[in-house]
Amino acid sequence: MDNIKRFGVSIEPDLLKKFDKLIDQEGYENRSEAIRDLIRNSLISTKKHDPESIAMGTLTMIYDHHTGNLTNRLLKIQHNHTQEILTTTHIHLDHDNCLEVLILKGKTKNIQKLADNIKSLKGIKHGELVTTTSSY
Repeated sequence: MDNIKRFGVSIEPDLLKKFDKLIDQEGYENRSEAIRDLIRNSLISTKKHDPESIAMGTLTMIYDHHTGNLTNRLLKIQHNHTQEILTTTHIHLDHDNCLEVLILKGKTKNIQKLADNIKSLKGIKHGELVTTTSSY
């Protein structure tokens, strides 16, 4: 905290009231920490949209493992992307459905392309990629 810079912010009273309510709900101790998080999130969001930046992410998917040759196709894709896929978690939800999470790392464009290829497979009921970066 030795190297903290202070600056002023002008804000409408109604917006400040809503902001204070939000930061209270989210458990922030003060406005400064909430504003720092907003700035970090904005910088990370900008960086993770750069196709050449390095990102980490999770691809979460639900699928019916009885659909065609889906399980074998998923395994083949995963074996072809050992550079991007760090680990997987597989859970049997019921007799037909599985939840699988892939933890990914690599160039944003490669992770996005991999996720798009997997999500488009017949039998994938839902897939969602969430990415972040460790630097901003």
